Amino acid sequence: MANAGATQKSARTRQNRFFILLLILAALSSVAKDFDRLVRWTSGIHGVTTSWLRLDSTVQASGMSSSESSCTETLGQTTASEQFRWTGQVAPGQSIEIKGLNGGISAQPANGGEIEVVAIKKGHRSDPAAVTIKVVPHANGVTICAVYPSDDADQPNTCEPGDGGHSHVRNNDVDVTFTVRVPAGVGFVGRTVNGEISAMSLTGNVDSRTVNGSINISTAGYAQAKTVNGEITAKMGNANWSDSLEFKTINGGIDLDLPADLSTKIEADTFNGDIESDFPLTLLGRVSRKHLSGTIGAGGRELLLKTLNGSIRLKRIG
Repeated sequence: MANAGATQKSARTRQNRFFILLLILAALSSVAKDFDRLVRWTSGIHGVTTSWLRLDSTVQASGMSSSESSCTETLGQTTASEQFRWTGQVAPGQSIEIKGLNGGISAQPANGGEIEVVAIKKGHRSDPAAVTIKVVPHANGVTICAVYPSDDADQPNTCEPGDGGHSHVRNNDVDVTFTVRVPAGVGFVGRTVNGEISAMSLTGNVDSRTVNGSINISTAGYAQAKTVNGEITAKMGNANWSDSLEFKTINGGIDLDLPADLSTKIEADTFNGDIESDFPLTLLGRVSRKHLSGTIGAGGRELLLKTLNGSIRLKRIG
């Protein structure tokens, strides 16, 4: 009897070990699938993130500018500051573009038809005067950027519209904060590396990019936004964009308020988070809580949404 009991106990032990092995194999399989998905996801955004890290700059202008400086001392540490101010005009449908490096950008509606840009430069160890604010008018509007002194004399930092220009800096603690007044019908483009971007209550289209900072947008036009470390929230009044719009981040959620008459083809992906939509969807292919592919309304133009750590939420206005 004792031998029989020992045999049964041994059989149960082997059975338990077998079940434990099955559980371990199942867990490893799930991890492998998630890892494979993560690799595919990050490879899909790698080119985007590296392009964000490349700071673009611009310069040409019509208008008036002025600057003034001051110096304060706080807790034994001297903070030098300078203020730059520029006013000017662009035609409706053109854009005001701001390019920074360290510091946030805030865009607000103007009272009239004139653009006003105020840049406040502050530095502790570094001299704010060494960072110049350059203004460049061009065929699509005007670009204003903070140009830092270059570490390489053979490759000076430059300021150019769009994806042009070169900007690189090391060991410079000057922070440049931009405040922009944007007239009705004028587009806004904001780009920085370390800082938040806020573009609220505008009427034109908005394009915003940063690396370390959240992005918050509300406009009667349409918008797109990209960051690496930060949330994205956007409210758009116009759904008639051409081609595609992109909202992408790595660490942060994406919340979009969109017009009720929206028609788009949508691709949405997250790794750690959920996807929610107020819009009725015609689904294409496999759909899960972390991936969505489908059409809203009649489809057509593209809406691309991606985050790694965060949820995606689409809200229907009205």
